[in-house]
Amino acid sequence: MNSTITGLAVPEFSAPMTSGKIFKLSDYQGKHVVLYFYPKDSTPGCTNESIQFNELLKSFSQKKCLVFGISRDSLKSHENFRLKHGFEFDLISDSDEAICHMFDVIKMKNMYGKQVRGIERSTFLIDSAGILKQEWRKVSVSGHAKEVLDSI
Repeated sequence: MNSTITGLAVPEFSAPMTSGKIFKLSDYQGKHVVLYFYPKDSTPGCTNESIQFNELLKSFSQKKCLVFGISRDSLKSHENFRLKHGFEFDLISDSDEAICHMFDVIKMKNMYGKQVRGIERSTFLIDSAGILKQEWRKVSVSGHAKEVLDSI
């Protein structure tokens, strides 16, 4: 699978998402798309990050920008997470890690002194023509959604 490079077109991909839909990048031509990758549903940092994006969703919408969260969790887990917190955007399930590999977000991380393979919290801004405009790696949750909004 091709990887993404800032300034170049993002390769087409599709994956299941909440609300019984299939995410297909080409369906969003003409709008900006924010994809934020997070490690796991219902964990403190991931919940806080998702809440921040949800709180700013109307502002993203005013800039013709859609927001989608992505993790390796199942659709059922995503639906529960979304319902519990009232998220107004969809979550994409990447259980086979294809999208994670495309965006190079699977990394070895230290957790409680052990090396584990997981998602490095990262966000990508794709413009209305499908070009990767900006990326944020090793994201710190506090204020991140606002930083992404301000960059559009």
